[in-house]
Amino acid sequence: MNITLAWLKKYLRTKSTTEQIAEKLTSIGLEVESISSAKSNLSNFKVCKIIKAIKHPEADKLKICDVNIGDGKITKVVCGASNARNGLITVYASPGTVIPKNGMKLSVAKIRGVESFGMLCSESELNLTEESDGIIELKNKQNVGDNFFKENLDPMIDISITPNRSDCLGVRGIARDLAACGEGTFVEEKLEKIKLIQRK
Repeated sequence: MNITLAWLKKYLRTKSTTEQIAEKLTSIGLEVESISSAKSNLSNFKVCKIIKAIKHPEADKLKICDVNIGDGKITKVVCGASNARNGLITVYASPGTVIPKNGMKLSVAKIRGVESFGMLCSESELNLTEESDGIIELKNKQNVGDNFFKENLDPMIDISITPNRSDCLGVRGIARDLAACGEGTFVEEKLEKIKLIQRK
């Protein structure tokens, strides 16, 4: 599980440094395996918009996506996610980017006869969650072309999560544990109110 201090602070009110947080995590049984600079690679993950997604003519489970990555051009990406669709705001990784989950370096690839320039990413592939269903879905207020990881100046904290601590497979669970041991105050997530429409 990889987190940054800036991301953690969305759920934990604290003045502690990255090193202090890492020390506290280890002391409560969440072993920190490493602290590393992620600036160079994380800047390659951009907010993008799928302009058009059509079924791949040679593969039932693949789609050919025309993607706006904010450079004034349309980038073609072959994607296997079922939720890839017209108008979706998601995350794009360019050729040369290293995917955090598996260490794979992206390159321009021909997939079933169609060239794909990069990749549309899921939360799991970016080590934001253990598993994810489909590519990331962002709100429309995100600006196309922006860095997805706005915290990319922060070092990356790599935490080893044991099978009995599934409650800490997300950053909110880690923040809750730190708050429970006195390392700051947990910030409750504000849920949007849903307006119910009564049918006549």
